[in-house]
Amino acid sequence: MRLLLVEDSKRLRGTLVRALARLGHAVDEAADGEEADLLVRANRYEAIVLDLMLPGRSGLEWLERWRGRRLDAPVIILTALGAVEDRVRGFALGADDYLTKPFAIEELVARLEAVTRRARGQADSRRIAGDLEIDFAARSVRRGGADIVLTAREFSLLECLARHPGRVFSREQIEAHLYNESGSPLSNAVDAAVYALRKKLDPDGKRPLIHTRRGLGYVFEAK
Repeated sequence: MRLLLVEDSKRLRGTLVRALARLGHAVDEAADGEEADLLVRANRYEAIVLDLMLPGRSGLEWLERWRGRRLDAPVIILTALGAVEDRVRGFALGADDYLTKPFAIEELVARLEAVTRRARGQADSRRIAGDLEIDFAARSVRRGGADIVLTAREFSLLECLARHPGRVFSREQIEAHLYNESGSPLSNAVDAAVYALRKKLDPDGKRPLIHTRRGLGYVFEAK
């Protein structure tokens, strides 16, 4: 997933960015709302993790402003406050979930999965395409009953394509999903990632799932 993390604590921000990146997510980070606003204007995120207590305008003030501009990305609020009124106001302004500090990274990941799944209108975290089984929550893949071990980035690529079967993704769209704003992938990074994923999903090349649309990009189809 392409995520935005807005957190003024440099230590916590770094910990979360590293943990999410290890799971294959592309994470842009901001220390305050002003910096986050520039990123929101320039990029499309699948979810935003937003600290409530930010310097200057609070997280809720920025949330209200973004929803007023029709930002539709799911937003999880991070807060050290447990007051019911803060939660109620946050939900009224468009927050999708709350997470109270301190929290386990596993809980944040589970909540990110839940809010993005709801945003896509998908109640089930599993997908079956022919003999391929994907569990997005468990981040596991099986084909023909055999487990397939993917790297975090390979799984992120598969997730991007398999959640939208039949939709053609350009190289630029895939690159935006896999790499954060500070990343500078090689010119052939997307093609190399697709090649590596194809080899793992279909070692003998006889049952392709990822197809090339010349001049357009790649599409996931189980034929």
